[in-house]
Amino acid sequence: MVSQARKSELLFSGSDWDFNKLSRVYDEIEAIGREELRLDIYPVQMEIISSQQMLDAYSSIGMPLMYRHWSFGKRFLHDELLYRKGARGLAYEIVINSNPCIVYLMEENTMALQALVTAHAALGHNHFFKNNHLFRQWTDAGGILSYLDFAKSYIARCEERHGMAAVEAILDSAHALMEQGVFRYRRPPKLSSEQQREGLRERLEYEERSFNDLWRTLPPSQGKSKPEAGDEILAERKKSLNLPEENLLYFLEKNSLVLEPWQREIVRIVRVVAQYFYPQRQTQVMNEGCATFVHYTLMNTLFDRGRINEGAMLEILRNHSNVIFQPAYDDPRFSGINPYALGLDMMQDIQRISTAPTAEDRDWFPDIAGRGDWRDTLLDAWANHRDESFIRQYLSPTLIRKWRLFVLADGADEPHYEVASIHNERGYARIRSALAQSYDIGASRPDIQVVDVDLLGDRHLRLQHDVKNGIMLDGKSRDATLRHIRSLWGYDVSLAAIDAETGATLSQRSTREL
Repeated sequence: MVSQARKSELLFSGSDWDFNKLSRVYDEIEAIGREELRLDIYPVQMEIISSQQMLDAYSSIGMPLMYRHWSFGKRFLHDELLYRKGARGLAYEIVINSNPCIVYLMEENTMALQALVTAHAALGHNHFFKNNHLFRQWTDAGGILSYLDFAKSYIARCEERHGMAAVEAILDSAHALMEQGVFRYRRPPKLSSEQQREGLRERLEYEERSFNDLWRTLPPSQGKSKPEAGDEILAERKKSLNLPEENLLYFLEKNSLVLEPWQREIVRIVRVVAQYFYPQRQTQVMNEGCATFVHYTLMNTLFDRGRINEGAMLEILRNHSNVIFQPAYDDPRFSGINPYALGLDMMQDIQRISTAPTAEDRDWFPDIAGRGDWRDTLLDAWANHRDESFIRQYLSPTLIRKWRLFVLADGADEPHYEVASIHNERGYARIRSALAQSYDIGASRPDIQVVDVDLLGDRHLRLQHDVKNGIMLDGKSRDATLRHIRSLWGYDVSLAAIDAETGATLSQRSTREL
């Protein structure tokens, strides 16, 4: 039985919560986070929402402000149906990469669970958003909410002025290209400030008043474009258009001859949203691992200091165990590697290597083994790595054995699998490299680029897909996407599949054939 003296030290008792308790718990875990883990976070804004509001947040990709589109309603109905049937649960929280960092907590959560998810989101995710180089480079946490507010009101005005069908058609095509609407290797411009957006509104209004329809009314070229055009002319044309271009939405926004100013701005809005979420796809293991490591460390510290009781800690550990549960490969629930589990294991392993290394650890990690400064190592990793590089550098033989990882060679023309790498020194390196490669979205996502277009000729837009490991695009989705590109470009579009190793043309598809 808990003594009366200790009860007075507890941050809360029982499952009921109120805002005073939430505030007390947040102040305590923030102080511990800064003291024990040296976390650096944005100011936090916590909001309590219902399950229905959580479903609504799911449908609008977790953003508090979002423009209207039928796909969001479709997702809402799908998630709501599964939730009501008991086929899926809801997240305990949603956190927004913004400044201030917005954290949504479910009103159905108990007080112990509110403490857990506050540490997870308001401290763990918050620190990662603020400090990881991908988020610092590609997103503007201070400007995203005001930009989404502008986007929502702008698209609403477009619907009033041009009709919902016309706006929906542009959004449909732009959404179909979101995967190919990001800059992967170069830094995009920062989001516009309020003053820049006001100037943008004025410029768009002026362009709409004085839009020159000349480009769209030019007669087609009488003669065929010359495929034998000189290399110099082709090179000059590509140079003037900055080809090849990896960001299809950006190219269409800047160069389409049929889009009106308001349509270009809608394409740009979708492109900015796609770019905002791009870092999250590259850091799922690190982001969730960081948040899980933080909440596990902070909750244990609270318990060790007598700030939460045994009952609350048992509930916290039960929910923590559910989060990091990794089904076996033959379990019906298996859907791949749980990023929470892998991320937490790797970060706790770094802590172990830094404080109690084995001889094997000293061979594999001479820079950190036995140094004791695991906090510095983790802070550096959280700031400077993505999933692929983090796994490539820090996955240890100890974890490879714990997870029972190995590499299968799966030749398309071979009747059987072959175990290509096992638990030996050479095998550990290959297993780590193979797992890291699977998290490299540059290697796993289709590489499709604009390679040529003659704006003064037939305006035929030529795309190229660099095929890796013989993996071709699905024919049905490829053709549907080409139609969307055709609608935004206004002229014929073709896609050539080129073998990335040999340069041989594997297939060609044109909108003329659709």
